[in-house]
Amino acid sequence: MPYARTRAALVVVFTLSASACVTLPPNSQRVPQDPWESWNRGVYKFNDVLDRAIAKPIAKGYVHVVPHPIRTGVSNFFDNLKMTTVMLNDALQGKFRASATDLGRFLLNSTVGIGGILDPASSAGLDKNNEDFGQTLGHWGVHAGPFVELPVFGPSDLRDAPARLVDAYTNPHAYVRNVYWKWGLYGAYLVDDRASLLPLDDTLQHVYDPYAFIRDAYLQRRAYLVSDGKFSDEQLVDPGADTPDSDKPEGDKPAPPPPAPTPPTAPTPPTAPTPTTAPPL
Repeated sequence: MPYARTRAALVVVFTLSASACVTLPPNSQRVPQDPWESWNRGVYKFNDVLDRAIAKPIAKGYVHVVPHPIRTGVSNFFDNLKMTTVMLNDALQGKFRASATDLGRFLLNSTVGIGGILDPASSAGLDKNNEDFGQTLGHWGVHAGPFVELPVFGPSDLRDAPARLVDAYTNPHAYVRNVYWKWGLYGAYLVDDRASLLPLDDTLQHVYDPYAFIRDAYLQRRAYLVSDGKFSDEQLVDPGADTPDSDKPEGDKPAPPPPAPTPPTAPTPPTAPTPTTAPPL
């Protein structure tokens, strides 16, 4: 029964979000990586309503009631669970030294760190890596594809969206048998994740287009992670678009700038007359 209700809820969510297509803002520029912008904006609007009504108030109450050290322990616990996904994808990308470091972090934090609540691995100098199956696909040349705003889950793209399912099954949380513990942990993770984003809310309130801001930040962040920080900030180019001047007739193209004027030459001063010798007296 719980799974049937979950499927029904997902059907309702997708139906509502699919019918939420909106008109693009005036003077908005076309972004090559967002061909489904109208639908994506509708889903973003749907997600924003859910966030303002449910997720954000719960996260603010969580921060207000729960002391900071406990919240840090909760974040450490969920970060430690992710290390199985990180170490596996490090290995799939051929980063075996990083994978060994991730294994050391997981074992040390799971034992000495009391199930990951504490983080002695960072004090021991073990680096904390960030990998997932979407990054692994990108590492081996799979293009990110168009940007897509997922109902409830937020920004993603055509490569990373299905990769999330793989990541879900490389996390120990997927193998919790008890349904109440399973969904309780998932709910606690969502609250902790939303609480970590609260400092960004003020920034979103002061940008002209929050959807475009989040989309561009997500695409740049993912490109940075996939390239391991070697991503260069290049302008997005649509290979199917023509250059601005390619469709203009010859007469409509701007004329080349006129040559710079030559500075006037200073006039040559007149030659002083040669003094004559006075006649003898």
